[in-house]
Amino acid sequence: MQDLYKTLGVSKTASDAEIKAGYRKLAKQYHPDLNPDDKAIEQKFKEISQAYNILGDAKKKQQYDRGQIDATGQASNPFHGGYTHRGQPRGATAGGNGGFDFGNEMDIGDIFSDLFGARKRQTRTSPPQRKGSDVKYTCSVNFVEAAAGAIKRIDLADGKSLNITIPPGTEDKQVLRLKTKGLPGVGGGPNGDALIEVRIESHPLFSRKGRDVYLDLPISLTEALEGTTLTVPTVTGRVKVRIPPDSNTGTTLRLKGKGIDDIKGVNRGDQLIRLQVYLPDETDKELRDFIRNWAKTKNYDPRKHTGLFE
Repeated sequence: MQDLYKTLGVSKTASDAEIKAGYRKLAKQYHPDLNPDDKAIEQKFKEISQAYNILGDAKKKQQYDRGQIDATGQASNPFHGGYTHRGQPRGATAGGNGGFDFGNEMDIGDIFSDLFGARKRQTRTSPPQRKGSDVKYTCSVNFVEAAAGAIKRIDLADGKSLNITIPPGTEDKQVLRLKTKGLPGVGGGPNGDALIEVRIESHPLFSRKGRDVYLDLPISLTEALEGTTLTVPTVTGRVKVRIPPDSNTGTTLRLKGKGIDDIKGVNRGDQLIRLQVYLPDETDKELRDFIRNWAKTKNYDPRKHTGLFE
């Protein structure tokens, strides 16, 4: 015969609170709603409910402990006092529900409501939380703004405008993430993010390689021969540069620390100035005659030193 105390996993000296706690634990584990189409689980749940139906009722528990009723709630001794002529213990109610007593003395519905009600109400009334979608934007900046950093204003999908910081050293097509500036979340979930793709416009003078900036600087024949000092642009402003005598096309001058910052502001690149010697747009007879006479006495071949045209 089934031992109701073992069914609930409690001792025979368990208190009412311990019996109730044992039932709650097992009812949640073996409830048919959590284990659909499992006949063994359904039978186990019936046994647990039947055990609590008796042990959870002080009067029936005493009758069970004295052996007046068995594990099903039926009279163990039909001639013992306290029973009806049909052999049912007084107060017991036969009917559906597998012979369980769901009377007022022990409201099992309250326990189920406590265990499962909140979850079911949430399922019926509250959609699951979900983060909002990210929204993509593009922002165009010029070469100097990307190199030195800038503040730009963009229009968001909700019609609002927002100032964004372009960090120094930002690269072309780099994506900046603005937390919670995307679409609203669902069911109380967090907003999505705004993803800003930065597009860097080309510059008529500057080009970039890593953190270094390159500038091609035209100089005259006289400046190349004699040397001079010129003012040149950089991404942080104009500076003076000394052009050494006998400079040539391809001669490269390096300006330390005049390139592009990294985003952390720790390592700044350089600016490299590549000299390009230009003849006048129109040369006169005097210059041409001078060059011809000079060339007659000089062994001058600009391709010889490269070793590529021999």
